[in-house]
Amino acid sequence: MALPLPTKAQLWDYFILTARVLLAFTFLNYGHAKLVGGQFGLTPAQAALPVTQLGLFKLSWYLFDQEPFRSFVGVSQIIAGLLLLWNRTALLGALLLLPIAANVLVVDITYIKMAGFYWRLSYYIGLIFLVLWHYQDRMRIALRALTQGVTTRFTYPWWAYLLLPLAAIGAELLGTVPSVLVQFLTRPLQTWKSLTHFVAVVYQHFIH
Repeated sequence: MALPLPTKAQLWDYFILTARVLLAFTFLNYGHAKLVGGQFGLTPAQAALPVTQLGLFKLSWYLFDQEPFRSFVGVSQIIAGLLLLWNRTALLGALLLLPIAANVLVVDITYIKMAGFYWRLSYYIGLIFLVLWHYQDRMRIALRALTQGVTTRFTYPWWAYLLLPLAAIGAELLGTVPSVLVQFLTRPLQTWKSLTHFVAVVYQHFIH
């Protein structure tokens, strides 16, 4: 009994599934290599060379080998790869992988300068866009939910908007409170002197 020929829609769907598997295992491999020291870093001989003799490629490999950057990138690639393998999380995986792959492409263009890497990463990015396009109905729903009807929960008078720059400065200063508290607990005298000096400088700036 002859098997029925697959339709164009089935072939396309199977290609998208293949693309997901390819992307997943590629970036799982990249992520694993970073976590076990198979990517980034210099040999002892290279590390002994002056910076000017390393070149951009090796210099970037040294910088990217620092923690927690190396582990952060590796874990991010592994998570994106795993999400791509399951149907329910495939779109999340594609959305997470897109900025990761784009960043790798920019790094390759900036530091590695090898055309083969450009085409390979561009191809992977193209596959990610095809995965998102394949599920465009869901992407439209998500985009509509994220962009339509989003506003503040309350209305404010016009002068409240004029105060926003000052409010933003206050929000920025609020973020320093935990650090200042820790400094007060660990180095109270030095912290007090630094704060009083800062206030004095600001005061003199405004009165003059």
